[in-house]
Amino acid sequence: MPAGKGRITATFARLKAEGRTGLITFVTAGYPERTATPEIVRALVDGGADIVELGVPFSDPLAEGPVIQLSSHAALEQGVTPKLCLDIVREIRHNNVATPLVLMGYYNPLLAYGVTRFTRDAAEAGIDGLIVVDLPPEEAGETRAACAAAGLDFIPLVAPTSSDERLKLAGQSGSGFVYCVSVRGVTGVREQLPADLEAFVRRVCRHAGLPTAVGFGISRREHVEAVGRYSDAAVIGSAIVRILADAPPAERYARVRAYVEQVTGRESAHVQG
Repeated sequence: MPAGKGRITATFARLKAEGRTGLITFVTAGYPERTATPEIVRALVDGGADIVELGVPFSDPLAEGPVIQLSSHAALEQGVTPKLCLDIVREIRHNNVATPLVLMGYYNPLLAYGVTRFTRDAAEAGIDGLIVVDLPPEEAGETRAACAAAGLDFIPLVAPTSSDERLKLAGQSGSGFVYCVSVRGVTGVREQLPADLEAFVRRVCRHAGLPTAVGFGISRREHVEAVGRYSDAAVIGSAIVRILADAPPAERYARVRAYVEQVTGRESAHVQG
């Protein structure tokens, strides 16, 4: 599979050709321990994840619910920095050269590192795309240009409150896919998806012109199936981080893989086979 931007684009093309909903999984880099992430990513991919997002720990993750907030705080207490996140990516890439990897984080750590240097180093480490949660598209020119120069997808994030004009701007300024926030709130496991979610995602599709992925609140197979009727992929984060918080180290791989197999439908396919 091609490197850089090509990996994300090729993944969505493959999903479309196969007629299935993609699964994008999120974990906080360096959590529960600094050395744990490569094996966790292996479990995610072995379970059926199509793309993996790695969260860069930050002291004030304003879009996150309590589960991911706690994981970010724990990683920071263990000294996980953006530089260490890139070292973790290099270790992951040592054994996995195909799965698209996306860094998801906030602007302050990127700014402190240096936007151009960070995007260049991220691409060198093996990252395919970047999501900056708190960077409005109107102020993203430098970061977008740095991503383009480094060969990274700059992945826009939109919400149900986004205007049609903002959606168009997201499509024009971004690449790879559009991350659609399903709720007017923070991350976290929810029982039901919002009633107006389909209308929102279809509006994104009309105006942005990129593949869509829906995140925030998704945790079950039925959620993924529902989202798949109108979106290209679903994103799951908090449910996975909660598994990591509860599982003994020796059981993490098995529990994470089993969960991903269940939400992707692989588990039932195994039973039928």
